[in-house]
Amino acid sequence: MSQPISAKSGILHIIDKTGFAVLATENAGQPHTSLIAVTSFAAGRQLLFATYRNTRKFHNLQQNRRVSLLINGCPTRGSADQDGYVVSAVGRVEDIADSDLAAMRSAHLLKHPDLAAFLDSPDCVLLSLAVESYQVVRGIDDVSWWMIDAMSPT
Repeated sequence: MSQPISAKSGILHIIDKTGFAVLATENAGQPHTSLIAVTSFAAGRQLLFATYRNTRKFHNLQQNRRVSLLINGCPTRGSADQDGYVVSAVGRVEDIADSDLAAMRSAHLLKHPDLAAFLDSPDCVLLSLAVESYQVVRGIDDVSWWMIDAMSPT
């Protein structure tokens, strides 16, 4: 079994290191996955991402806001860092309040500056995954769950 990671530092490290995740949505029993750019916000309690309104992903989210998001932190072949793990976030996607939009947009652009034109599109919407829990997988027999309340900011 691998050395345990601190929930907050390990999870936030992998999100910040990769910046991308696979979002799993569902509608009427039909699953759908999408690669998205993510940004951690509010000490990992929220994960920001953007999408166009005319996508299956957005349509699915209008029908069912419950999602799972997978972040692959496993090392690539030839990487010096051989201590990888996979993180899944589970929660509910929420619209962002107008009062929070500027700060969240700035944070997302700071992490992903190449998305400026995408975020400026009138059809684009920035959304927030309100994380309820994280699952950390470091091996077939090394799985742990972290409730978001256990990751309170210090």
